[in-house]
Amino acid sequence: MKKILLVDDDKEISQSLANLFDSDKYKFNFLEDGNRVTEFLEENNDVDLVMLDVNLPTLSGLDVLKQIKQLKTEMPVIMISGFVSTENAIEAMREGAYEYLTKPFEIEKLIDTVNKACGYHPTIRRPLRSDVDEPRIEKINEIVGQSPEIVEIAKLIGQVSKTEAAVLIFGESGTGKELVARAIHRNSPRKNNAFLSVNCAALPETLLESELFGHEKGAFTGAYYKRIGKFEQANNGTLFLDEIGDMSMLTQSKLLRVLQEKCFERVGGNETVNVNVRIIAATNKSLVNCMKEGSFRVDLFYRLKVVSIYMPPLRERRSDIPLLIDYFVKKFSEQQNVTDKKISKKAVQQLSRFHWPGNVRELENNIHTAMVMSKNEMLQIEDFPSLTESNPKVEIDLNTLQDDYAETFKKIVDPIMPRLINNSQGQIYHLLESALERAVIASCLKHFDGNQVKTSETLGISRNTLRDRIAKYGIY
Repeated sequence: MKKILLVDDDKEISQSLANLFDSDKYKFNFLEDGNRVTEFLEENNDVDLVMLDVNLPTLSGLDVLKQIKQLKTEMPVIMISGFVSTENAIEAMREGAYEYLTKPFEIEKLIDTVNKACGYHPTIRRPLRSDVDEPRIEKINEIVGQSPEIVEIAKLIGQVSKTEAAVLIFGESGTGKELVARAIHRNSPRKNNAFLSVNCAALPETLLESELFGHEKGAFTGAYYKRIGKFEQANNGTLFLDEIGDMSMLTQSKLLRVLQEKCFERVGGNETVNVNVRIIAATNKSLVNCMKEGSFRVDLFYRLKVVSIYMPPLRERRSDIPLLIDYFVKKFSEQQNVTDKKISKKAVQQLSRFHWPGNVRELENNIHTAMVMSKNEMLQIEDFPSLTESNPKVEIDLNTLQDDYAETFKKIVDPIMPRLINNSQGQIYHLLESALERAVIASCLKHFDGNQVKTSETLGISRNTLRDRIAKYGIY
């Protein structure tokens, strides 16, 4: 029999949770505050798992977690919370929590988590009460949200921040990849040292090499002085390499050497420079496709992708849009010393329905513009003219469609092209190509009720290709 200590100040929740499990296989002990947890564990050496509420009346659950880990490092602790907090999720996982779950629980996930921690396969007896407080808006380093996707990302940040592992963040432009990188750094042992960022797509090959590794005086035409590169500047800190997929093969080989040997030579120099730098890379490209095309090194890919984090586009986490709008309105109100700016519920609802090809960055820019330009205390949808003008309804006449698909797609693309140009320069082709491929596959799968055999035959692609695209685009 496995022994579980459940610490929660709500007796009804505690008993309801315990009733989910087979009493012949699990024995629950209950505490209502965190003051006696370590004492209980010292007196009872047979405890197999601690389930710990984050919000306790006398001592924070996160503080109790730290005490437990000091007393018994290997003790699995499942943190439970009545509201979504990315900050708490990060801290809990960083301090060694086994898992971070929020109420109301997904019963199957709760059972599965306890299974893995204790090694049993219990059955569900009856539902857990779900009348908990509404979740609050939480942010960590400006990562705003309470969607399941954001909570999972916060937990990953907490797990990887305490390690030295290289991290690869992928997702569309404007989704907040650099914010994730900064959050990892700020929660890591390197937080008191430098965090530097380099956009690999913004510099030509020769300048990027100098930017990263530095150069000696006279190394090339125009090198009038010695330059210290970002690797040296970020020694004992973190270097964020954005748009790593645009790095040349030559620079990739030099980067690989730094990752393997932790040393390099400046451009035009012979002196070996030793560095200790954590690398976090990001890309909006499919590096798998780049490797197939021969434009990205396979060995470098696996060096960078020790841990990978996917930043979903804003359209895949629409529940976070109202929270982001509220956050940006408050942010720009403070910057402009304005206290009475608000946004109407109708405007929030309509903004939440937009596609947002530029993701969070586009949303932020539009809120900022509206805050500056609007003379009204209450922002309305009319204060976002670039959106309302570029998002008209597109009527498609199926009788005249026939085979002229290009003309039909042109009618769809024309209205949104101004926004694409403003927010996605250099990526429009890739963005639309991926969006069309995803839409066609998702629509065809839906038509055949998820039957992959019929879908692949109809689309004229192999089942392996279809499965690859389903995984790539997260189509379910």
